[in-house]
Amino acid sequence: MITGIAHNAVTVRDMKESLCFYTEALGFKKAFEIANPETGAPWIVYLAIAPGQFLELFYDGTEENPWRDSLIGFNHFCFEVNDIYQTVDRIRGAGYAIDIEPKQGADKNWQAWVTDPNGIRIELMKIDPESPQAKYWK
Repeated sequence: MITGIAHNAVTVRDMKESLCFYTEALGFKKAFEIANPETGAPWIVYLAIAPGQFLELFYDGTEENPWRDSLIGFNHFCFEVNDIYQTVDRIRGAGYAIDIEPKQGADKNWQAWVTDPNGIRIELMKIDPESPQAKYWK
């Protein structure tokens, strides 16, 4: 049976810029890299999010895939944070803009939104003890 989400993967336009965003602004740690087994060229960078959870960044994306409400498929990442305001301050301090300031959502959780350098929407969420998500796992 499935025991968790091991990783999510995205292809990025500029690895250096993407690594800066995910490590400096969001605080992920660069865990390791995997070279292309056929060419030896850089291929994938793994970022550690939490124990057993990674974000995979693939090199050399060239085509935009802009998000729209009407698209079927991927919508956004949501990363749980322990302090929504501290996280927003860290992102700003790294030189990135916040798309939507912290606010309480319909599920009672606090959320803020940012977009990564590749146009990927990211929700930052502070779980409220009274939210349906928190109550589900009690």
